[in-house]
Amino acid sequence: MTANRILIVDDEETLCEVLKLNLENEGYDVDTAYSAEQALGYNLNEYSLILLDIMMGEISGIKMAKMLKADLSTADIPIIFCTARDTEDDMIMGLNLGADDYIIKPYTVRNVIARVKSVLRRTAKHKSGNVVSEKQNRLIVDGLSLDLEFKRCVVDGEEVKLARKEFELLAYLIQHRGKICSREQILSRVWSDEVVVLDRTIDVNITRLRSKLGVYGSYIVTRSGFGYGFRD
Repeated sequence: MTANRILIVDDEETLCEVLKLNLENEGYDVDTAYSAEQALGYNLNEYSLILLDIMMGEISGIKMAKMLKADLSTADIPIIFCTARDTEDDMIMGLNLGADDYIIKPYTVRNVIARVKSVLRRTAKHKSGNVVSEKQNRLIVDGLSLDLEFKRCVVDGEEVKLARKEFELLAYLIQHRGKICSREQILSRVWSDEVVVLDRTIDVNITRLRSKLGVYGSYIVTRSGFGYGFRD
């Protein structure tokens, strides 16, 4: 079986080499890049996962992540942000870009390895494609199921507790899969009974959904300036 290839992108060379050594000891093929510019010169679609620092040179990790998600050949590559930026806004921004995890520096190598294994395990399990079916008042996407009648969300056989608006938002996005829904459309359908709702309310609910849905959280896509969608 071919080993998963991992790319570490961080301007701290010593940190890159430490992570590379330890991940290789776990059986992974690992490359390093000390800037986003250097990383973008690689054949990125060959990697199974990218560990990406945020604060780098002219091209930040955030900018690089946006570039990857905008390119169909790299949009599905899992990204784990490794960064010293630890505010809630930073985490929300990173997860809204479609990142699969967010690790705050300083971190232990053991923690990074555990996160890497978890993300790769989830993504490998669901690479068969997200065929969506609707039957008996259910929306089904691989191992993700929404029971529209009983308002239950099940992920890989385990029930996941969703708040009312989280459930309604997820159902709306799946029902409009393959399309980008504007904030105005989402607000008018999901929050139609609210007098005043801030745009940030949508962002917070999207972030919570991505966190609760595990690998399926990456199926929710963000198109900056346009809105949100669910992969077709």
